[in-house]
Amino acid sequence: MSPPCSWFVGVGRVGDHVLTVDDWTMAAAVAGCLGVTWVLNARGIVAWWLIPLIVTFMLGLSLRRASR
Repeated sequence: MSPPCSWFVGVGRVGDHVLTVDDWTMAAAVAGCLGVTWVLNARGIVAWWLIPLIVTFMLGLSLRRASR
């Protein structure tokens, strides 16, 4: 397989693993956050801080659910 195609296959496998094995709400939140950050950056608003904020918040929620 050529390098660009193998890269896409690898990303697809990681995404499938995250969605099926790990917490799907974390994956959805990160995907949504990346989309919002992209839109804000396209409009000229600096939004780099949004991703660490959402990931930290979602990690706290995930840990709280797992500890019950």
